Amino acid sequence: MARQFPDLLLGSIELFCLAAELESFTLAAAQAGLTPAAVSRSISRLEARLGVRLFARTTRQIKLTDGGRAYFEKCRRALGELVEAEREVTGKQQEPAGTLRISLPTSYGHARVLPLIPAFRTRYPGVNIDISLTNRNVDFTAEGYDLAVRGRTPPDSSLVARRLEDCELVVVATPSYLAEFGVPGSLAELARHECLQFLLPSTGQKVAWLFRQDGQDLELPTDGGLCLSGDIKGGTTLARHGGGLIQTFRFLVEREIADGRLVEVLKPFGGRTRPFSIMYPANRYLPSRVRVFVDYLVGQLARPSLQLA
Repeated sequence: MARQFPDLLLGSIELFCLAAELESFTLAAAQAGLTPAAVSRSISRLEARLGVRLFARTTRQIKLTDGGRAYFEKCRRALGELVEAEREVTGKQQEPAGTLRISLPTSYGHARVLPLIPAFRTRYPGVNIDISLTNRNVDFTAEGYDLAVRGRTPPDSSLVARRLEDCELVVVATPSYLAEFGVPGSLAELARHECLQFLLPSTGQKVAWLFRQDGQDLELPTDGGLCLSGDIKGGTTLARHGGGLIQTFRFLVEREIADGRLVEVLKPFGGRTRPFSIMYPANRYLPSRVRVFVDYLVGQLARPSLQLA
């Protein structure tokens, strides 16, 4: 393999990242044991090599340019991986450590993943976790995420997806709603009911309801005057207050079904599921903190008897 980086270049990249983190050549120089002029010259050499201005400089401050910020995010991650690789090879890092950034969908995050986080932190106290609860697809590189959990198959083939579990879907409503509007006995009867709608954050389209009839899997469009986006738990809140029928995950409503606040309907057409997977870029070196978290989550959620909701 031909050498791509002169010896001085890696040092320049380290100084660049240090200056970007501290937002100061002077502070970076003090931490590195150099003069500010030496730091400035090193970064100027790096800019000349790239043909890109990394910092916008004034007499009072430095600020990353758009190109500099993109370069910084990738260089910071690469340097971190080099440091961790060295620690693992030399045995200097006995326990996973560092910050783990994960993105979780709102409903699944609340009900299934967040309850597991404290026990993971007890097992690996050196790992700090930054959690974002959102249903949108995140950009791993641009936004600096290590992992994301999602409820649909990733369209991006560059992502590795490890299955966590298949979550059962149910259709429910309140006893008062069913007393007023009737209990649907067939899929065709859904047309005369208020079916609460959830919009996909990626497309804005209504989510089709999933059923199984005569051994065939069906995707059935439904209709209703109430549409939600952002947090699917809003739909269960509406359903609990008589807003209509909703198809949602069993783990979100199993307590209400058990105590009679919600009633499951269309059971003969049930049994469909949606998968949840934990994802990460296929071409990325996985630090130990990422690997142990993935293995932990898969191990916990793959147990069929686990009850967290």
